[in-house]
Amino acid sequence: MEKHPDTGANLRDRQIPHWDTILDMAAKLCEKTEFGYLGIDVVLDQEKGSLLLEINARPGLSIQIANQEGLIPRLKTIDSNVNKLSGIEEKIAFAKEKFAVNN
Repeated sequence: MEKHPDTGANLRDRQIPHWDTILDMAAKLCEKTEFGYLGIDVVLDQEKGSLLLEINARPGLSIQIANQEGLIPRLKTIDSNVNKLSGIEEKIAFAKEKFAVNN
């Protein structure tokens, strides 16, 4: 999706503030909860930065629509590599390498 569905604003070149902090938060929560995978809803506060709104044990269709990709290919990629990754920083680097959109 290149344009916001309501405003028509260009989304392609937007950068999410505090992205590394959000990834770190998600990775740490995943280790603590042992869900295997999860989705998190985050709000960005002008003064406090990234704040956790909720954890979703089984992220649904909305994230797949946002990514314009189903979860199965991503989960298969993770499953085939997870035993090779030893820490949060390595897992974040892996996710950035495999799933970032750089267009």
